Amino acid sequence: MIRKAFYTGTFDPLTNGHVDIITRAARFCDELVVAIGANPDKAPLFSAAERAELVRRVCANLAGAHSCKLSVLTFSGLAVSAAREAGATLLLRGLRDGTDLDYEMEMAGANAMLAPEIPTVFLAASPGVRHIAATLVRQIALLGGDVSSFVPDIVAAALSEKMRKTPRDES
Repeated sequence: MIRKAFYTGTFDPLTNGHVDIITRAARFCDELVVAIGANPDKAPLFSAAERAELVRRVCANLAGAHSCKLSVLTFSGLAVSAAREAGATLLLRGLRDGTDLDYEMEMAGANAMLAPEIPTVFLAASPGVRHIAATLVRQIALLGGDVSSFVPDIVAAALSEKMRKTPRDES
């Protein structure tokens, strides 16, 4: 049986924490789908297409190094519906702390009711990236801070360019 993991998130932006989960998942998956959710209730910094391109550029060689096929897609709607459509055999979720665990357990329970054939697997974030959250990275970038220790170089450059083009409220 092929192990095809479906790793969902907004990835706005892709962080070193996300890359940690992707790299480690590639060790035990035959295929890994990084699925970028398009949520109409959120106003992302990067478009879904930009986020997908950043994931492809950063992660293309990571998965291949472990003989894992990597693909990137965007979806709207339920993650389990997109996972089922993609032929996933498991949902992959990263955990940073107890707050993540509480939320992710609720989601895993709901997903198990909606798609019992696709179990959720949790990976604990590595200690060196456990503190990184995309929301924090966006805030630091929007305030002109250095995000280079939180994101891959390609993402840092994209954030810098995005911030250069984004007007800041000086009030």
